[in-house]
Amino acid sequence: MDRRQYRGAGVTVAAMGLVIGLGVCGTGCAGNGAAAEDARGAEDAVGTLHRAADALRDAGSSKATTSMEMATGGTRVTIRGRGVYDYRRRLGRLTVQLPQDPSGADEHRPITELLAPGALFMKNRGAGVPADKWVRVETATLSDGNLVTGGATDPYAAAELLRGTRTATYLGRTELAGTEVRHFRGTADLATAAKSASAGNKPSLAAAAKGFATAEVPFDAYLDDQGRIRKLRQRFSFVNGQQKATVAVASTTLLYDFGVPADVRLPRSKDIYAGRIAENQPEN
Repeated sequence: MDRRQYRGAGVTVAAMGLVIGLGVCGTGCAGNGAAAEDARGAEDAVGTLHRAADALRDAGSSKATTSMEMATGGTRVTIRGRGVYDYRRRLGRLTVQLPQDPSGADEHRPITELLAPGALFMKNRGAGVPADKWVRVETATLSDGNLVTGGATDPYAAAELLRGTRTATYLGRTELAGTEVRHFRGTADLATAAKSASAGNKPSLAAAAKGFATAEVPFDAYLDDQGRIRKLRQRFSFVNGQQKATVAVASTTLLYDFGVPADVRLPRSKDIYAGRIAENQPEN
């Protein structure tokens, strides 16, 4: 097994600066500082979002919670995931839970997913795959670049998609899980994001730009004062290959506990299933 591990420590530079500032001017100028920062945020909303992926890489690692809602016709399903991600090595591990059957019986075992540059590894994928084997998928071969197929959007790929932000509006400050964040709303272009993405994400985002019904991705992003994504909701649209119906997908990623140890072990080649796996969406 390949063992790749990163242990990071969060450094709250902005918080240190705030303490120094309060020591000099007291509480009277704190509001003015926040107002000035908000003004800068509104002026440079697009640039701030372009740098969001870099802020995650600087943070090192975090825990992640994902939610993917799919709707077509009158049917709506939600797939949820939870795990850790190492932004410097571009490695993540998620446990993905498929939705219950219409009868209410939960017959699906959680799927373990390992996220790596250009590849997705899945265990307990079903479809005749032995229980002790992993399925390996080249993300560039998927028509959605694995933004949807795995039932969870790779957190770093989701952040790099923001490099394609063309328009954005700063909507002000709010609180998320006890952390003050800045709320941005905008639209990103997948083809533009692919050109600026890291080497591992370029092919996947380029495939998504061609495979989705539209290359434009509306989003809501919530960033903390270090520029790190705390919550990102992106909306995709693709055409179902069999029914030719448009499927709307809303992918939400929550990032927290920055600097947490992210221990991700990639499978050995002998543990990877050699059979052919058809491209499809996670089973409902």
